[in-house]
Amino acid sequence: MRIALLGAGHLGKIHLKCILATECWELAGFYDPDDKNAESTIAQYGAKRFKSLEKLLAECDAVDIVTPTPSHFKMAAKAVRAGKHVFIEKPVTETVSEGKRLLQLVEKQGVKVQVGHVERFNPAFLALKDMVLNPMFIEGHRLAAFQPRGTEVSVILDLMIHDLDLVLHLVKSKLTKVSASGVAVLSHTPDIANVRLEFANGCVANLTASRISMKQMRKMRLFQPDHYLSLDFLDKNAQIVRLFAQDATNLPPQEQLMEFETNAGKKWLHLQMPETAPLNAIQRELETFHEAIASDTPPVVTLRDGFEALKLAHRILKEIEVRKQKYV
Repeated sequence: MRIALLGAGHLGKIHLKCILATECWELAGFYDPDDKNAESTIAQYGAKRFKSLEKLLAECDAVDIVTPTPSHFKMAAKAVRAGKHVFIEKPVTETVSEGKRLLQLVEKQGVKVQVGHVERFNPAFLALKDMVLNPMFIEGHRLAAFQPRGTEVSVILDLMIHDLDLVLHLVKSKLTKVSASGVAVLSHTPDIANVRLEFANGCVANLTASRISMKQMRKMRLFQPDHYLSLDFLDKNAQIVRLFAQDATNLPPQEQLMEFETNAGKKWLHLQMPETAPLNAIQRELETFHEAIASDTPPVVTLRDGFEALKLAHRILKEIEVRKQKYV
C-alpha cells in the first residue's frame, strides 16, 4: 500500500523515517512547498518530491499529514475527496467547525482516518492494556522547555491535548464541569495551564501542561479502588500498586507482598512494574493505520476521538479566556 507524506518539517522527517522502516507501507513521495525542507528531505532520505499535491494524491492510497495545524483541514479535505485514507497529526484540525466538516466529509466518502495521539502507543500506556481501569482521580503533568516550533497553537492544543485524549479514553462517563486557568508568557496564547475536569461518575482529572519549564516531564497517575497506577511517558515505564485484603484468594506470591495495618484491618500491598518492550510509538501507530485499512476495522484512534479531544481543548481555551476577562 502506497502512502504519501504531506509536510517534511521536523516531525514530518520523523514520520518519513518511520514509514521507511515499516514493511507495510511504500512511500509514494512527499509534498512540502518549503524548498529548504524539501531539499534537506531529498538529501537525507532520497525521497521523491512532488510540487503538485494533486499529482501526489493520484500516486498513493493514503496520506500522512504532518503539516502545521492551520493547514490540517485543507490537506485532509483534499485527500478525503480524492478517496484517500488519512493519518493526521494532532490536533486533528485548528477549529471545532473544521473538525465537524471533516467528520461529515469522511462519513460521506467512507475512508479511514486515524489521528496521531501517539501516547496511546507509548509502552507505559500499553502496559495497562490487560487491566480493568476505572480511575476516580487522575493527575497529569506534561512539561517541556520552550521551543518556537509549534507555538502557532496554545499549550492546550500543542501538549495537553495528549492527556485530554487519554482521559476521555479512560473515563467512560459524561464530562460535567471544566475549570481552567492559563497564562501566555512567551507567546500570544497560553504557555502554561491547569485544568480540572469533573465527570458524572465522580471521577476528577487534574491536568497541568507547560512549554516554559526548566525540565521535561510527562507523567500521569491514576487512582481507583485498591489501585494506584503511575505512568512515565518519557521513561516509558509503569508502576502498579495494588491492595489486597488478608483473605483474598488471588494473592500474588507471599515474597512479593508487604503487610500493613489500615482502618479496615490488615492488608497486603503489591508493587508491580510490568515489562515494557522497546517500541517506536510513531512507527507503531502508522502500522496500525495500515492494519485498519487492510482489515476494514476502526483505527485505534478514530477521527471522532480526535474531534472530542479537540472540542474539549477549545472548551478549556474558552474557560481560560472567561477567567482572564473576569479578573482583568
